[in-house]
Amino acid sequence: MHIIAERVLRTERMPFLFCPGCGNGAATQLTARAIDELGILDDVAMIGGVGCSSWIATYFKTDFFKALHGRTLPVATGLKMMNPDKKVIVFVGDGDGVGIGGNHFIHAARRNIDLTVIMLNNEIYGMTGGQVAPTTPRHGATITTPYGKVEEAMDACKLAAAAGATYVSRYTVAQPMELKNAIKAGIQHVGFSFIEIVAPCPTQAGLYLHGSRDPVKSFNDLKEMSISRKKAEGMNPSELENRIVIGNFVDITDKPEYCTEVEKILAAQRED
Repeated sequence: MHIIAERVLRTERMPFLFCPGCGNGAATQLTARAIDELGILDDVAMIGGVGCSSWIATYFKTDFFKALHGRTLPVATGLKMMNPDKKVIVFVGDGDGVGIGGNHFIHAARRNIDLTVIMLNNEIYGMTGGQVAPTTPRHGATITTPYGKVEEAMDACKLAAAAGATYVSRYTVAQPMELKNAIKAGIQHVGFSFIEIVAPCPTQAGLYLHGSRDPVKSFNDLKEMSISRKKAEGMNPSELENRIVIGNFVDITDKPEYCTEVEKILAAQRED
């Protein structure tokens, strides 16, 4: 067992429950490396929702809470408000985070509360059988859209930025070093941090959306589809179709953080 895993992860719970080729394993490893490099394991608490990605929190040697589907951010908000010194990391899937939990997502970002939200985007509801998700590409055939999805896919990074998130980034599991550094930056950032991880799901997305359950093909497809934010800026929408724009999109350091502002009010009341 790798020494980082021994320090950070509950190795007695391994091997992972994830399907072969699932990107959640890579996300777990890279988050573990980020936490270990920062040396903050004892200061971390985690929240997981419902879905494949929610299992990630259970593998870490931290306190964690499993919330209802779509309700991770209200729970994380309460945890952070009562324990402002904790680094609270929230793992959600695309359906959990911006589908069922979309309204909570908007308002947590708007408040700029100091949470690190890591969203595993596999473009589909994986655990429940392959239903259409907000992030499913247009024309994507799923078990609930057998003739294809008619609306555009949601861009979660644009939603986060528009709602007020002060750190926003997106990478796929095919860019491990960049992704690990983004997770580290998100954890260190004071304010609402959102890291989207585009992750393969050979079991469901592979079957319904991509025509192959081959894990190697799923990984290589992500690598080939990725394009840097800088390159994408000079391209038109048709050129960006079926591409994944990766990079850091928002990094604002001068916006007030929610818990800090609330504490100022409470301190003033105590003085009175």
